[in-house]
Amino acid sequence: MPDTTETTNRFDALVIGGGIAGAEAALNLANMGFSVVIVEKDLSLGGKMIHLSKVFPTLDCSACITTPKISETARHPNIKIFTYSEVHDIKKLGENRFTAQIHKKPRYVKEDECTGCEACEKVCPVIVEDQFQFDLVGRKVAYIPFSIANPRVAAIDIENCILCGACEKACLAEAIDFTQEMEIIPIEIKAVVVATGYHLIDPVKLPNYGYSKFKNVVTAMQMERQLVPTRPFNTVLRPKDGKMPENIAYVLCAGSRDETVGNPICSQICCMYSIKQAQLIMGALPMADVTIYYLHIRAFGKGFNEFYLQAKSMGVDFVKGKVAKITEKENGNLIVRYEDVYKGKVKETEHDLVVLANGILANDGISEMFDGVKLETDPFHYVKQIDELANPTRTSIPGVFVAGAASGPMDIPDSILSAGAASSETASYIRRLS
Repeated sequence: MPDTTETTNRFDALVIGGGIAGAEAALNLANMGFSVVIVEKDLSLGGKMIHLSKVFPTLDCSACITTPKISETARHPNIKIFTYSEVHDIKKLGENRFTAQIHKKPRYVKEDECTGCEACEKVCPVIVEDQFQFDLVGRKVAYIPFSIANPRVAAIDIENCILCGACEKACLAEAIDFTQEMEIIPIEIKAVVVATGYHLIDPVKLPNYGYSKFKNVVTAMQMERQLVPTRPFNTVLRPKDGKMPENIAYVLCAGSRDETVGNPICSQICCMYSIKQAQLIMGALPMADVTIYYLHIRAFGKGFNEFYLQAKSMGVDFVKGKVAKITEKENGNLIVRYEDVYKGKVKETEHDLVVLANGILANDGISEMFDGVKLETDPFHYVKQIDELANPTRTSIPGVFVAGAASGPMDIPDSILSAGAASSETASYIRRLS
């Protein structure tokens, strides 16, 4: 049975989500003197940004931006953080009073005792796919999530653990605790910031592209992990045979603007992150050819079109055409069948690696966190912005604000701007009603 903590913890604001938008909103509120609790579902703060190589169009190091902000968030005296936790039963009891429950899942490691020394990881005999490297390599069942995780605390993957006890014997801090259970922590807050971000479309839903069937068809995040400084290999490799690719294709709009997968809208970021990766690949593999198959290039931000033209000048081949199908040859190479829009012909071209620029979807389930009040969503399941022009952070519930990609597709700078606006509105709300 889960352990229920009777003590109610009071905070000014609850921030749901510990990605870049959640951290920005929490830090702003904390710096204004408000007490904040962040609840993050993963084992580490940082969201998706902490796993990226560089940001577009400046090509600044993503981790160099993320890690100082996450570190500042984790060390701030006004911020309390719950990782590997979820929020349930948010109830509105008055104008500035909400209650909620935090369900803290067991890591089977005492967070206060773990030193992050990796001794448990070294002796663990079981290897499974590493979700933080997007299944490109394996990880141990007793593991530190990734090298720049915050908090740097180990966790036991209990579903795959064989309970051999090797990690317990190796842990000098005696931090391993297989008796841990789900902990339920009641909290009381005055306002809520929803910063739950987005999730990527599962490319398995696009069977004509052969993801999971053909090993040399990868997602953009799998390519991203091959380009970061903490990459699993020393260079870009084909998953099937470890060969360095010489002819790489990108397929844009993989699951975006596509009614068949329930995502009729543009994901807004796929064009630019593909162009960014193409430039990085040409730096990592100077002899490689890179082709981008596109319907329309959406280069709408400041410096985006110049970034696109820069990729063209570097030699990236842009082909306007809808990819209909990908098939595999015996040697692992891939045949891309597409319609050349300008020439009005169906063509086939051989590549040795294909990257799917899969789009993004709303993080559904946020509405179910509320009890007794309904958090409205838009037709695409993102949190509905009640006043999109004058106050885009307002939601259908007074006192609940939305930040970042929880309200719709947007890039990193826009997410940070949105989080700044959400924190400002939250502070005004709390002060007005106090």
